[in-house]
Amino acid sequence: MFCASRTSARTRRVSLIFAALGLCGIAAIACFAASPSSPIFHVTLPPGLDFILQNSPTQQKYLIETMPGGVALLDYNNDGLLDIFLVNGGRITNPMGQPEDFDRDNLLYWNRLYRQNKDGSYTDVTEQAGLAHAGTGNYGMGVAVGDYDNDGYPDIYVTSYGKNILYHNNGDGTFTDVTAKAGVAAGGWSTSAGFVDYDNDGKLDLFVTRYLDWDTKRSKFCGADIHMYCPPGEFPGTTNILYHNRGDGTFEDVSVKSGIAAKKGHGLGVAFADYDGDGFTDIFVTNDVVEQFLFHNNGDGTFTERAMETGAALNVDGKKLSGMGVVFQDYDNDGRPDILVTELPHQLYAAFHNDGHGSFSEQGLESGFGLLSGATSGWGIGLEDFDNDGWKDIFVTQSHVIDNVEHFDSSLHYLEPPLLALNHNGRFERADAGSKVPVAGRGAAFGDLNNDGSVDAITTVLGDHPQVFLNNGGKQHWLTIMLRGTRSNRDGFGARVQVNGQTRFATAAGSYLSSNDKRLHFGLGSADMAKIDIVWPSGVQQTLNDVRCDQFLEVREPEQH
Repeated sequence: MFCASRTSARTRRVSLIFAALGLCGIAAIACFAASPSSPIFHVTLPPGLDFILQNSPTQQKYLIETMPGGVALLDYNNDGLLDIFLVNGGRITNPMGQPEDFDRDNLLYWNRLYRQNKDGSYTDVTEQAGLAHAGTGNYGMGVAVGDYDNDGYPDIYVTSYGKNILYHNNGDGTFTDVTAKAGVAAGGWSTSAGFVDYDNDGKLDLFVTRYLDWDTKRSKFCGADIHMYCPPGEFPGTTNILYHNRGDGTFEDVSVKSGIAAKKGHGLGVAFADYDGDGFTDIFVTNDVVEQFLFHNNGDGTFTERAMETGAALNVDGKKLSGMGVVFQDYDNDGRPDILVTELPHQLYAAFHNDGHGSFSEQGLESGFGLLSGATSGWGIGLEDFDNDGWKDIFVTQSHVIDNVEHFDSSLHYLEPPLLALNHNGRFERADAGSKVPVAGRGAAFGDLNNDGSVDAITTVLGDHPQVFLNNGGKQHWLTIMLRGTRSNRDGFGARVQVNGQTRFATAAGSYLSSNDKRLHFGLGSADMAKIDIVWPSGVQQTLNDVRCDQFLEVREPEQH
């Protein structure tokens, strides 16, 4: 629960905000609680998508049980249809035996790749694609997708408690485990990851967040008469990892010399953007009950952690966040990337607004995002224009981390429905997400699954099937851009793309443990033409005028300045 002083401080601040708007204090929160519009999504489980996330909860309350799992949207075979990769957990015994095994050779605990068919159904191609099994001693967590060797086919990196795995896409529908050759196995408890070209050399590097210095031998019970999962503060923090792509199929661990390893935390989410406009991609890491990390890219291969000095480390009361999922994109169309962070109950979801000049201000209340939380726990998050009106909206998958939390706080619930908040000129208002069914939601990925011009979502659910939120669409115009780098990395990750006054930073990373469709979607509202301005990671600037709406457009980077 909030302490009295913290609650009163929040209450006074909310009252002041609404008074300034000519509204009626705390009671005005109801103004932002509902939207009369029809549902944006309908929830479905497409034929063939038979995956169940096996997290294997036990009476031992091993913390890994409540933390998986990731989901990725990618077109692995380049047929124009988004496919789905789902990360599985593993079998946990009660108590866990040594050495840790997790039974990942058992098909029940495999990660899964589902190929989308032309009729919208899916076929499990895990085994024929070479992705069966998942390594002895691995308990699956998250996934990152990127074309690290610029051959035109997306590769897959899977994080785990245990050893991580890099799968190279062979271009013929199969993958090869190249972890040992590439040198990216990591170790310990990895969570989210993402591909990023931090030095603008045209090759995608790899950033991996890690959660705790923990293993099942050092696990312990928390709670007195009733056991529960222990909070992360009960265990030491650890460092994140940065791998530099050498360009020959191998990576160098540059965590120490880059400065990334200088900070220990409880890393869960990661997202990338150039927050200060200096041409180099910066890295934001969400930490659980530790100040958040903003690694500023110095442009010389090193980073300086600046979250505290920029105003993106703590909430407005100066308290540490239970940071889970993250988005690093522009929510108010001012051209600068903002940071949205999901958290645990009794902490409002955070919106770090990019004020320019390298600084942020926490505006969870002013933006309306914080008003939509308080008693909920957020995990995967997306900032996408779901109604194509030109303003990016928010989707959050929710659930408490503790599966018996009702025993400790009757005001909280383990299972929670998702959150959808529509963006009205930079302010967020709750809308119908298409489902009020409470679940144990975790990962979330976003993309246009059926290529109808509207962004869809897929979320993972502990112990259950994934949920697919298909967008019902509308009459507003849109444009979806596929970047094709030449001097820059082929995916164009790190590019700054503006369309009709909206800005997106090209990346597949973000959310929680998950990887989004790399295509960049823009809602155009009533506009039937678009102007596109792109700043590529190489520094090349490109403008396209009078682009027609309602199409998927591939934009190739010019070879020369």
